[in-house]
Amino acid sequence: MKRKQHTRVTIRVPGSTSNLGAGFDTLGLALTIYNQVTLTRGDWRGARAATQRDAAGLDMADEAARLFFVRADVEEFGFELAITGDVPISRGLGSSVALRAGVVAGLNELAGARLSKDDLCALVTQLEGHPDNATPAVIGGFCVARSDPHTGELLGVLRRPIGRELCFVVVSPDQELETRKARGILPKEIPYFDAIKSVNSAAYVVAALLSGEYDRLRHAVRDFLHEPYRLPLIPGAKQAIEAGIAAGALTGWLSGSGTSVLCVARPRVAAKVGRAMAAAFASHKLPGTTHLLYAENDGLRVLARRA
Repeated sequence: MKRKQHTRVTIRVPGSTSNLGAGFDTLGLALTIYNQVTLTRGDWRGARAATQRDAAGLDMADEAARLFFVRADVEEFGFELAITGDVPISRGLGSSVALRAGVVAGLNELAGARLSKDDLCALVTQLEGHPDNATPAVIGGFCVARSDPHTGELLGVLRRPIGRELCFVVVSPDQELETRKARGILPKEIPYFDAIKSVNSAAYVVAALLSGEYDRLRHAVRDFLHEPYRLPLIPGAKQAIEAGIAAGALTGWLSGSGTSVLCVARPRVAAKVGRAMAAAFASHKLPGTTHLLYAENDGLRVLARRA
């Protein structure tokens, strides 16, 4: 039996940080920064933008809608899309996932379908091509996701909530870096022992977060898979991570494919860490925005419905 259909729905989706160093396309963490995605049902086909600002996401919204209608096995309908919130575009904080997850979750409500959050995780993973941002954006917390090595299909996810013992200090410089470009610069092969060192770091970071022994995160991130190739594209990024650690952070990483960088700190030193990171970017004449965030453990949620 289907649920009652609605004509308008607003979904709040958290931003996220992915990779956490060497956990490439695998590790992700939802953060307390949000976008709101509002869908209004219409009698046409496809998506329409409510404002010019929202038009940039129309292709992604249409792609998400097509997949949703197939997977949910419901009749297609049109919708108007409106996006508000604080997740910056092309800064490595999951803006594309926030849009895609908001669209499929909103359509799930408008259609009266009954897709679960697990179903939504699988849908968004298929749309993104990897589960690192997709899973925490939908279900919240720190997520370790497993995908089929051949098809990319989501096979499972382990989730742990992270309390307020940790603050995630993010500095987003005023420079965009599209994920497609950031993936395009990665080498087709890497040295064997670089891969081993990266696996060692990723496994240790996961163990520290799952065990709750957060002080073991100190200097734990050592990535050789993507950061050595991406950080040079962002003036001051490497120095910002180093400055944050020198100011008292436990560790730090390039958030997603950038341009944001993130340091993990105890709350008492978070503001100091943020100032040090911002100063490193400023020394390269690249201003930015500092966010003092926490883990977001609920994932996406429906904020409002209208019959």
